[in-house]
Amino acid sequence: MESPHGTTLFDTTDLIIMALLGLGTAAWFSRKQLYTLVNQKAEETKPITTVSKPKRERNFVKIMKKQGKKVIVFYGSQTGTAEGYAARIAKESSQRYGVSTMTADLELYDLTYLDQVPSDCLVIFVLATYGEGEPTDNAAEFWDLITEEDPIFSENNEEKPLSNLRYILFGLGNRTYDQYNEVSRRVDTQLTRLGAHRIGERGEGDDDGSMEEDYLSWKDTMWPAFCQALGIDENSVGSIRREPLYVVNELTNYKEEDVYQGELSLKVKNGAKVVYDAKRPYIAPIVTRELFNDSDRHCIHVDIDISNTNLSYNTGDHVAIWPTNNEHEVIRLASILGLHNKLDSVIEVSAIDPTASKKHPFPVPTTYRAIFRHYLEIAAPVSRQTLGSLVEFAPNESIKAALMRFASDKDVFRIEVGDACRNLGEVLELVSSSDARPGLFSSVPFDVIIENIARMQPRFYSISSSAKESPHVISATVVTLSYHPETAPHHTVYGVNSNFLYRILQQNGDNAISDPNFPVYDLKGPRNSFLGPDGVCRNLPVHIRHSQFKLPRNPSVPIVMIGPGTGVAPFRGFIRERVFEKKRGKTVGSTILFYGSRNEKNDFLYADEWPELFETLGPNSRIVTAFSRDQPQKIYVQHRLQEYTSTVWELLQQGGYVYVCGDAKNMARDVNQTFINMAVEVGNMTEAKAHDYIKNLRTTGRYQEDVWS
Repeated sequence: MESPHGTTLFDTTDLIIMALLGLGTAAWFSRKQLYTLVNQKAEETKPITTVSKPKRERNFVKIMKKQGKKVIVFYGSQTGTAEGYAARIAKESSQRYGVSTMTADLELYDLTYLDQVPSDCLVIFVLATYGEGEPTDNAAEFWDLITEEDPIFSENNEEKPLSNLRYILFGLGNRTYDQYNEVSRRVDTQLTRLGAHRIGERGEGDDDGSMEEDYLSWKDTMWPAFCQALGIDENSVGSIRREPLYVVNELTNYKEEDVYQGELSLKVKNGAKVVYDAKRPYIAPIVTRELFNDSDRHCIHVDIDISNTNLSYNTGDHVAIWPTNNEHEVIRLASILGLHNKLDSVIEVSAIDPTASKKHPFPVPTTYRAIFRHYLEIAAPVSRQTLGSLVEFAPNESIKAALMRFASDKDVFRIEVGDACRNLGEVLELVSSSDARPGLFSSVPFDVIIENIARMQPRFYSISSSAKESPHVISATVVTLSYHPETAPHHTVYGVNSNFLYRILQQNGDNAISDPNFPVYDLKGPRNSFLGPDGVCRNLPVHIRHSQFKLPRNPSVPIVMIGPGTGVAPFRGFIRERVFEKKRGKTVGSTILFYGSRNEKNDFLYADEWPELFETLGPNSRIVTAFSRDQPQKIYVQHRLQEYTSTVWELLQQGGYVYVCGDAKNMARDVNQTFINMAVEVGNMTEAKAHDYIKNLRTTGRYQEDVWS
């Protein structure tokens, strides 16, 4: 066809593209029919094959029916907390209410079968929100399914495909984040839209407040709704009958080479390809150096070599370092439990429930020492419910009363245990008073300890190197943590991993640690795997967690970064990357860093690097510092940001990006308010429009946060 002017309106390429678009559109609108036809055809033509090892069943409904389960508790967990709550819900459902229940890792099952859940069953979701409104890694597939505008399920693809489904929901989040409990809230909305029926109120736990108390309050209202939904007479329910979740057997016959001494993953079969990830961390060579040595703090720079592995990272990602518990805490807990003389005894630990998502809580066979040192968070604050579970094992009436007091009075617990950050070993010593001695709590079955103490989790750090400049060596910036809680001023709380790293730094240092109470760690690692050729700790287990905290793809876009303290870590990587790009001849936009610390002389991180980096970037880039204690009146990064209002606003009008890293509770909120004020004062917006403007920057990825509380 030709236009009146004689030019061709459509050439052959245009027609092909239009045809493809038409086919794509048709495929989109008929995808459900295609999905059904393809799956039916696949079933009809599936060849008969001989399979040496059956694949794990992903149809959870089939498993529930086969095992006679009425309730399934799915968890989306990044650090193990949600998994722990899921296990507690399942245990109480089974042991108190007599309802056969199973827990399930979301990534192990196909959630398109939600449309087949019998209407007399219940599905419980325990979902953590990670980062800025993101699902946990193991919930990603479920999240992609449930957040689709028109998700496809296994059979029922009507307008309300989940009308059969009854569910209960508890979310875990942190109120200091802008997208507080976003995952559980959105899942709740989507399930309801798809026809599902929520039982009871949605629960929300706030990690910035008291997650445990939020959970306990929620479950008190959840169980009556649970009983009503399943036709259980709650008044006839008695107290929980303790039924172990694990069986623990001490072994006498075993091969030494089969015993796990703290290894984090199962042994690799001969000839198998090794893929390193969160489930199989890489024991990487590391190099440490001290960035500053303050009177009460130390800061460590760690370089981690990931050469010749499948591991890779992007600038802005996180590196996970797996910690080791200090020896004092290992001996403290082992001693009061009566295990101090059998720490190297070999044991097997197995889940009793055949439908358990994990047959073993950690690699087995192993030893008590390895469990305390590498597999359990024995230094973490103990929960009120855990203390309640130990009441029946109290060695005398006085200790029983003390445990009951903590378990039943949440205010007493908060002051003496929660705010004091006391772990299980410390609380058992506290309630024992002067009677504390080895073996005092030897009557506590070891399965109770395994059930109530969370699995050891990695510690995540913002990567402080550039993936383009340094693709095979990751850098992390770690400040040591130690403090005296207000409610227990004579008690010192030590960060598990940061002080472990400091011990590694000091193993060959000239400045010996003078504090006799400073934690001592086993630096050899399982089977000496942390040792280098010189017999010194040179390796640590790590993996990478990818993040949405990213530089603009176009390096010419201006960026404004606010990162006090170790919040500067990712910005060191950002700046080094932009310098790398400029040296390669690319145009790099204005790059402004607002950095703050206590004193310029004592804790100015990477002070020796910034001058050369910003000189390379040019006159439109700079570092703006705020040293809070170098003058009578404290000055923070948000104050310096306010001073540069006009400059920063101009960069935003040029399409600039804002990045904030550090403390969520105070700094990040104050910085956010500073930008709102900026929009009002310089942008001539109303307060409401200013809020919408900043919200839009967040939505479009131009205001990003990597914060913690």
